[in-house]
This record gives sequence, C-alpha cells and structure tokens, in this order.
Amino acid sequence: MVITIDGPAGSGKSTVARALAKRLGFHYVDTGAFYRAFTCKAMKVGADLEDEAGLCRLVKETNIEIVDGQEGVRVLVDGEDVTREIRDPGVTERVHFIASLAKVREPVVALQRAAAAGGANVVAEGRDTGTVVFPNADRKFYLDAQPEERARRRYAELRPGNKGISYERMLEDLKQRDQRDSTREASPLRSGPDFISLDTTGLSVEEVVERLLKKI
Repeated sequence: MVITIDGPAGSGKSTVARALAKRLGFHYVDTGAFYRAFTCKAMKVGADLEDEAGLCRLVKETNIEIVDGQEGVRVLVDGEDVTREIRDPGVTERVHFIASLAKVREPVVALQRAAAAGGANVVAEGRDTGTVVFPNADRKFYLDAQPEERARRRYAELRPGNKGISYERMLEDLKQRDQRDSTREASPLRSGPDFISLDTTGLSVEEVVERLLKKI
C-alpha cells in the first residue's frame, strides 16, 4: 500500500508522515530529502546549480539512500551520512535550484519510486508525491495550514540551532517558497481531485494522524 502526503513547508506533513508510518508499521519516505541530499553533494563539489546538463551528469553518478534505523531515518550520499547536513539553512536556500530542473528530477524520482519497489508498504511525503512520484497511490492527502501557523512551527523547530533567523524572516521565506513551489514548471506543488485535504491549523500531530487513519 502506498500513502502520499503533500503540502507546503510547515504544514506538518513530515512529522505526521513519520508518525503515521510508525502507527501503520510502514516504511517512511521523505522525498524532499533526496533533493536536499543531492543539493548537499552539488555544493560540496562546487557544481554550478544552474547548469542543468552538468547536474544531470552528477546526479547519475550519485547514490542516495534513505535508511530506517533504530535511531531514526538516516540519509546517505555515496555512503556518507548527511542527515544533519541536509537541514542546514544553506542547503534549504539552494535546494530550489535542483528541484526546479525537470531533467534532474527524473533520475531522482526513479530513486524515490525504488523505495516502494517490491510491494513495500510506504508513507511518502513531499510536494509532488501524489501527483508525480506515486500517481496511483492508494490514498493521497494534502495538508496545509495558515502561513502564520506554519512560520511559527518552523521557527520553533529551528530555534535550538537558530542562526539569527527571526519569525518575521521565517514567514517571508515561507511565502517566497510557496510562490516558487507552486509556480515552477517542473512538478509544481498542487493538490488534485483524488486528494483528501486537511487544514492542520490548531491541530496536534496526534489529532491529524487520527483523522488520516479514519480515511485509510
């Protein structure tokens, strides 16, 4: 069974997807981590993030793995653990370069789909999991929340390692990210007629999970 959860940053999809996968005993797939992982590698080797041809060659030489372990999900790039590195603000600011290139997305989507190969039960989350990666998913959810709520969540999440980012800056960044993600030509963020939508504003993770379970 494949369950997809899409939505903008701060909508709660990552936390909810992990919790839902745990409740169901399914494999959790963070599709966005693949783009972050490749962005991390491209930055390390000094690649031009706007050179689509060069990035296409590089991504075909790159091995990205998402591994479930006792200590949580780990992200490996060519065998190196980059789980923490891919959440660095520098990577976050640049991942849109990679995500906007259609020819780069193709091999990445193949890696994402491989996570459900062999009939694995999967909860996958991202921005195009129900529209592009798993268009025939058994259940498709779209989570959203008010921008101010989403900014508060991300600010609280990043506060322990805050590098001078204010709530106001976070809110503005989210709005810009929403604009980029929803208007890009390659796999834009969007819902569809076969999606079940839920506004998570004011809801706890457990409340959201329970509502999704009732629809599965």
